[in-house]
Amino acid sequence: MLLADQGADVIKVENPVEGDHTRAGGNNRNGFSATFLNNNRNKRSVAINLKHEEGLAAVMRIATTADVVVQNFRPGVAERIGVGEDAIRAVNPNIVYVSISGFGEDGAYSHKPVYDPLIQALSGLATVQSGSDQERPRLVRTILPDKLTGVTAAQAITAALLARERTGQGQHVKLSMLEAVISFLWGSDMGSQTFVGEEIPQQHAASFIDLIYETADGYISVAVQQDREWAALTRALDKPEWLEDERFKSPALRQRNIDARLEMTQEVLLTRTAEEWLERLEAEDVPCAPVLSRTDVISHPQVVSNAIVVETTHEHAGLLRQARPAARFSETPVGIRHGAPGLGEHTDMVLAEIGYESADLEALKAARVIGGAVSPKALKTG
Repeated sequence: MLLADQGADVIKVENPVEGDHTRAGGNNRNGFSATFLNNNRNKRSVAINLKHEEGLAAVMRIATTADVVVQNFRPGVAERIGVGEDAIRAVNPNIVYVSISGFGEDGAYSHKPVYDPLIQALSGLATVQSGSDQERPRLVRTILPDKLTGVTAAQAITAALLARERTGQGQHVKLSMLEAVISFLWGSDMGSQTFVGEEIPQQHAASFIDLIYETADGYISVAVQQDREWAALTRALDKPEWLEDERFKSPALRQRNIDARLEMTQEVLLTRTAEEWLERLEAEDVPCAPVLSRTDVISHPQVVSNAIVVETTHEHAGLLRQARPAARFSETPVGIRHGAPGLGEHTDMVLAEIGYESADLEALKAARVIGGAVSPKALKTG
């Protein structure tokens, strides 16, 4: 979807019987689930049975016109059903072929089924989230590995296309959810494991307190790192004596005594309302923000000022509210050209573009090789 938002013509190949399993998710309107709508806009859907010889041939013909082929079967499955790299490259030598797996191409876990929580567990993310190796591990309450892998894949595809533009050569991009998350964690959460031979047990390096503070009537977040920010915080909280406390004289000392520092800050913040504290903190240029519910986010002035959330009308699902594409391009504007497709909505269109005649399409439908546009209300809603 990220690439589709940025102008790519993304063709989603689905099973004609049920399609993407997220179509059948809860919280749906007229056969379209919110999850499917929020991850599949700007794509076209073709419904093709890959297990049928003529269906496989149709997919290969689509591949001859493509710049990129992306598959996320378990390792070995794409080759077994005939859409592996060698098969695709035989009809399109310069293709950028992308394989996305759960645990990676090799190792004892490579063929295991995988969902987001398993990657959070194996990558160390659940332990990072708990704050200590000795505390009960906790999941991040969003599918971070799933989404982060998509972001990483989109960036890698763009890099591979640029390389092909310069060299004329396509390549195979391999990526796993596990690799994406471990790489993501290393920049900020794996410092204790960086110096070989001098590893630090994580429970001694992390605080058990997060940076969400309770006030007299709600919650706010306050984060200070630099000396000037620490000094500004002491002014906002009217605690000048903290500047003379030997435990907080430098960023390193403040990190070493983080629990004491955060506990003291929390005690003070309980004495006034969130609005009062945010006004005082902002006056001193202390980094701070209110803690918003999902409902509050969409109407917050900062979100509204940047038009981050937009409303569009979907042909079947009606008026939708979604986040617009995050990146803005000065010369190639991005946007929501059309909503998420119905199952097989573009099968006839896409196959006609690569040379199939109307009679061919009708014959393939009769043989249940392809599916045409399916009425959304006829789909399972789970």
